[in-house]
Amino acid sequence: MNEIKSYIKDNEKRMLEELFSLIRIPSISAKPEHKEDMIKCANRWKELLLAAGVDKVDIMPTKGHPILYAEKMVDPKAKTVLIYGHYDVMPAEPLELWKSNPFEPEIRDEHIWARGADDDKGQSFIQAKAFEYLNKNGLLQNNIKFILEGEEEIGSPNLEAFCKEHKELLKSDIILVSDTSMLSAELPSLTTGLRGLAYWQLEVTGPNRDLHSGHFGGAVANPINALCGIISKMVDEDGRITIPGFYDKVADIPAEERQMIAQIPFDEEKYKKAIDVAEVAGEKGYSTIERNSCRPSFDVCGIWGGYTGEGSKTVLPSKAYAKVSTRLVAHQDYEEILQLFEDYVQQIAPKSVKVKVIPSHGGQGYLCPIDLPAYQAAERGFEKAFGKKPLPVRRGGSIPIIATFEEVLGVKTILMGFGLESNAIHSPNENFPLDMFRKGIEAVIGFHKEYAKL
Repeated sequence: MNEIKSYIKDNEKRMLEELFSLIRIPSISAKPEHKEDMIKCANRWKELLLAAGVDKVDIMPTKGHPILYAEKMVDPKAKTVLIYGHYDVMPAEPLELWKSNPFEPEIRDEHIWARGADDDKGQSFIQAKAFEYLNKNGLLQNNIKFILEGEEEIGSPNLEAFCKEHKELLKSDIILVSDTSMLSAELPSLTTGLRGLAYWQLEVTGPNRDLHSGHFGGAVANPINALCGIISKMVDEDGRITIPGFYDKVADIPAEERQMIAQIPFDEEKYKKAIDVAEVAGEKGYSTIERNSCRPSFDVCGIWGGYTGEGSKTVLPSKAYAKVSTRLVAHQDYEEILQLFEDYVQQIAPKSVKVKVIPSHGGQGYLCPIDLPAYQAAERGFEKAFGKKPLPVRRGGSIPIIATFEEVLGVKTILMGFGLESNAIHSPNENFPLDMFRKGIEAVIGFHKEYAKL
């Protein structure tokens, strides 16, 4: 490990400037005006991976933003690791809340501050630098493939088709991803599960125009009231989602896993104080950690309608809208849930309004067995870098493409993430600790060495 630490120290200035060259490119996939930046960022990644030692890099078109593929083949008989990451980032707004330019990275208090510092340029760069170390020091024993996409932050709409078309090209023994988080800097953890997602927009229509609330109130259904009534019936008093059939494929958390979850240090009072709530809420019979990682959830993500300007306007609105989502767990099929939700909404909606359910997007959940040899190689890599064995934890977020990899490519994924809650991904003042950057490189190098032994 001393040799690895010395390499990182001797090359850190160069490494950071390379990372900063990626961060300075505002590769925001959600905004059409950044299309050229997406291409520029893919090309910069190509330059950096070639410099790190890959044999070839191809920037391959899709119906959206391009996908970058690179490889280094050391031995046809060796195991192959496919490394996935994404080069697109979330929009930086609201800009006024940033303490520095989101696309001009700064180092303050031993942290990198910038959009993409963690998600996912910083974390993907860890993978590239671990590969560089192994390759340049003649230690690479696994074949390496990279796939970097530019649409993760908008749901990866073209990656599944790409995987199906290039299944042979992407053939591998394991997929390695750094796009998740740890419990804390002092408590390393490996992600063993991700929740799936289903998302809709609801449109409720009442009268054919906005009406005077005095002349029509009490006689004509108010779409906002009706929408609130529909939403209020989605979760019961025990915190269980009421959609018929919703829990049919939800498996109970194994007793052994619940025991491991119970060992995770968690200060509920500190948790509540950090987000300024008086009490937590959720499904009865489960702990906070279980609720936000191992169990499904239902949330209204936005709701609007009627008059919301200054002062008052006594109006009975014609329309009301809401965006709602469910986080799903392994074995739940998001397409099935999309339909179950629509059927239930139409069943409980009052006849006094018309309701339109518009499915948006979704993705399946994912589980990684902790007895998988590749997982155990990652575990040992973490232990070498952090000095302690990482805890296996499920996370509440979603990376839908991970389940797609398993379905289409038939390969499991190891989620070696080095993010922290305090890194503020998707928010103003995103950051990444330099210590995590260094230890991340050490841990990934450790994984490759251990995996090559299997």
